[in-house]
Amino acid sequence: MCLSVRSARVSQLLAITRDVSPSIVNCELTHLSREPIDIDKARAQHAHYEHELGRLGCMVTRLPADASMPDSVFIEDIAIVFDEIAVITRPGAASRRPEIAAVTKKLSQLRPIVQIVAPGTIDGGDVLVVGRSIFVGRTLRTNDAGIGQLRAAVASYGYTVVPATVRGCLHLKSAITALDDQMLLANRRWIDEEEFNRFELLDVDEAESMGANIVRVGTAHLYASTFPRTLERLERRGYAVTTVDVSEIAKAEGAVTCCSLICRK
Repeated sequence: MCLSVRSARVSQLLAITRDVSPSIVNCELTHLSREPIDIDKARAQHAHYEHELGRLGCMVTRLPADASMPDSVFIEDIAIVFDEIAVITRPGAASRRPEIAAVTKKLSQLRPIVQIVAPGTIDGGDVLVVGRSIFVGRTLRTNDAGIGQLRAAVASYGYTVVPATVRGCLHLKSAITALDDQMLLANRRWIDEEEFNRFELLDVDEAESMGANIVRVGTAHLYASTFPRTLERLERRGYAVTTVDVSEIAKAEGAVTCCSLICRK
């Protein structure tokens, strides 16, 4: 399905999303307790998320999902898309590997493909790209073999891959994401801030530990409405932020970056 909403503000951006599976209630959970998920509400929230991506300038293309893929809405974990290539991951949770085929088919129309293979594992949620620097979280889902394969895949394109410390959360991008190429939004309790000392860190509010995850869309940003105190900090620093309600999706241990692959067309 293609949701062709565009804006003049950001051109030539594609956002690839994936439908909410009817079995999302059976999703993988690591740090959260299982709660009931209202599937109709989750789908409505996801559709609004897609609408806002379109309003911010992306052409949105949605891939289908089915009951065999509970976590497939979190498409970010399945690939890392650069201007030059697309790296198809090997997710750390084996249950997520059936998601690979459809994403590979779509991205092969856009980029040369490199595949992470055993024994390597990487979740895209552990990969933070800031300019030509790629920070990769060492987590239960991402191992050193996977990091090494990613480093080899991008070396000839001038990227630097830096392993990063993660504690207390599922993925690196639960703890830190990029606002631009100089400023990162961070929960310092979940990272080693010295590993990011080349950047300025904007701290989340101490009462909003999950608030460090934000989607960068050109010069605009998409953010969960659940974190109003951190939103105030972002707006005081002059960032243009659009908020969306992803509260049902968050029960599946997801966040706003998890639900799309954004790349140049």
